[in-house]
Amino acid sequence: MKSSQLILLLTSVSLSLPSSAFSSQPLQNSTQNHEPTNISHIVFGLAGSVNTWKNRSRYSELWWTTNVTRGYVWLDKAPDMWLPKWPPFRVSEDCSQFKYSSSLDSVRIARIILETFRLGFPNTRWFVMGDDDTVFFPDNLVSVLTKYDDSLMYYIGASSESVEQNVVHSYGMAFGGGGFAVSYPLAAELVKVLDGCLDRYYALYGGDEKVAACISDIGVSLTRESGFHQFDIRGDPYGILAAHPMAPVVSLHHLDVIDPLFLNWTQQDSLANLYQAYRADPARTLQQTMCYNHEHEWSVSVSWGYTVQIYPSLVTAKDLEIPLATFRTWRSVADGPFTFNTRPMTNDPGEEPGIYFLDGVKEVGKGESVSEYSRLGEKLGNRGSGPPLAVSRIAVSAVKMDHEHWNKVTRRQCCEIMDPKTMQNGTLLIQIRRCNPRETITT
Repeated sequence: MKSSQLILLLTSVSLSLPSSAFSSQPLQNSTQNHEPTNISHIVFGLAGSVNTWKNRSRYSELWWTTNVTRGYVWLDKAPDMWLPKWPPFRVSEDCSQFKYSSSLDSVRIARIILETFRLGFPNTRWFVMGDDDTVFFPDNLVSVLTKYDDSLMYYIGASSESVEQNVVHSYGMAFGGGGFAVSYPLAAELVKVLDGCLDRYYALYGGDEKVAACISDIGVSLTRESGFHQFDIRGDPYGILAAHPMAPVVSLHHLDVIDPLFLNWTQQDSLANLYQAYRADPARTLQQTMCYNHEHEWSVSVSWGYTVQIYPSLVTAKDLEIPLATFRTWRSVADGPFTFNTRPMTNDPGEEPGIYFLDGVKEVGKGESVSEYSRLGEKLGNRGSGPPLAVSRIAVSAVKMDHEHWNKVTRRQCCEIMDPKTMQNGTLLIQIRRCNPRETITT
């Protein structure tokens, strides 16, 4: 056969074949001509056990919505009782035939994505894995995943905050307690190879590390999103939450280990307080903005829905966006190193900020809110109370942040301090708004 005839034959054959014959991606997950990703396109697989669930069920109660959120808590055995408000549960398959080094439970946890996939949830675009003590912020999770083409292979999450944890395990893995997302096409490939891969990587410590290694074998690397929080820290998380990265908060973890988010509150009450702010304005929650009063030489940092700091001096935005070192490393309980810079705490009253914590959020008008913060009465723990400023409360007004904000080039919004001379009953008014043309945060 002549070469020209061969080319013509191959061309005619290729034209007669459906396009799916050349694609390893399922057509049902193509992002063309379908609605934007929402919570109904996500399936959760939560790693738990009968023993841990007794104390950790309260975390899922915050964020799981019955008949809306899809997925299961995967347990090591059947529980004696199960409440309707909890996520449904499944008992993991027996995996005693697999090799392991540290714990057979790590194999069981690694296989949760496989067992969840096999259940055949319809219209699934993403599988999201987490622990039974992971608190997710579902609206923000959706905002993050919407940025990505779910017809492609994606593995999305974040590494540990503690350098030592990343060195021991891997900088290239998503730490499972903070949660990670796997697109449907990647999950479809992963389940084909996972069981054989687990024996190959039996010496690795955790289920998340094993899954990461198997995904590496497929040729997919981690896509980092800084709103997933493993919280491999000890002590007080205040510094991180008061200077959150410019990204929507997606998850929090290790809540049984770290100090309560709000001073003198229980962890559960702290989370409920933060979550009421999240429900009012999900995209804005924990977003930091800074503004200044040059007459009084005040620097103000707002972490919306959580805390406000007033410094009695002019502090640059570059410094304010660095977390205060209120916490220590996970493994060695040392001052560092972390995967980000930190600022030392100070006892100098000329530098120590006044700290205010969220009291509540209320809606005022259509699409607007006022969040109110009250000051600590005295210095407690590592959280300073600052100099004796006249401000006892702070009210922050803001327009609800559009979730589409995170699909654009992100920029901190500006804020404006109302004239302190007009304060009533010691309440300082602050307005968060979009920055004006040619305006900087420090001007």
